[in-house]
Amino acid sequence: MTRIDNNAVSVRGLVKHYGDTKALDGVDLDVRQGTVMGVLGPNGAGKTTLVRILSTLLRPDAGEATVAGYDVLRQPRQLRRAIGLTGQYASVDEKLPGWENLYMIGRLLDLPRKDARARADELLERFSLTEAAKRPASTYSGGMRRRLDLAASMIGHPQVLFLDEPTTGLDPRTRNEVWQEVKAMVGDGVTVLLTTQYMEEAEYLASELTVVDRGKVIAGGRVEELKAKVGGRTLRVRPVDPLQVRPLAAMIDELGITGLAGTTVDAENGTLLVPILSDEQLTAVVGAVTARGITISSIVTELPSLDEVFLSLTGHRASAPQDAQPADDRQEVAV
Repeated sequence: MTRIDNNAVSVRGLVKHYGDTKALDGVDLDVRQGTVMGVLGPNGAGKTTLVRILSTLLRPDAGEATVAGYDVLRQPRQLRRAIGLTGQYASVDEKLPGWENLYMIGRLLDLPRKDARARADELLERFSLTEAAKRPASTYSGGMRRRLDLAASMIGHPQVLFLDEPTTGLDPRTRNEVWQEVKAMVGDGVTVLLTTQYMEEAEYLASELTVVDRGKVIAGGRVEELKAKVGGRTLRVRPVDPLQVRPLAAMIDELGITGLAGTTVDAENGTLLVPILSDEQLTAVVGAVTARGITISSIVTELPSLDEVFLSLTGHRASAPQDAQPADDRQEVAV
């Protein structure tokens, strides 16, 4: 495969079977350098299988892929030196202290002793783990282990970082800390491929999204582009007088302007939510409001939420992560 210079990851026609199940069915994917690609999909869609192939932990049955310019099948050793990987569950050695975990990985990556020590110190500081550096990882909280796992994936200054459901099971505060670290990594020039079923996570971190279902790519693009593909918007209307919200809703419903199920009153915020499908409907709603002499403090159009996009594209709501894989296939390693 010829590498496209602007792409850190390029995938063409990737196929992987587990018995009669086709986990990947001709996947194409490009990830631009220095960006975050979010890969979304329901359980069993093939997200983790894709990551394991791109990180050389599985061999594809067909197709081609390059990561950081290296072919996943022909150049696995060189590729592994150019990537970092954080799976769904922290994989650090719990018997070792945090510092020794990082130092050990640095040495396994052939860093000189001095450089491995310095890198371990640097990453412990960056991930707010310095005070726990000498404690066994078994004494760490779940969030601390996840941060240590992320630090371990960064030891070798990876060009491409694979994050497979990196915040699964974390509390909101720790999740936000992980997000900030991922942002910092990208700021340092790292390319990230992120699998997630947290819509907020995908929207916050990803430059572009790819949606997979039943092993196929079914949609892709920037967040706003995907929202636009689903169709439909919501017009949020806020009258100056909150008491006019319900009468306004009744009036719009009576006129049948939207042609949809009807308006929704958000009494707590003093706003009216009007579903619309076109600019013509938007104009009609605004015209009807002004014709009735109702003073409006704000009118905002909102695209569908990312969760609504996910549901529309896959027919499933986002759920707890876990791609199904036969146990005997999990240990296959490309050589």
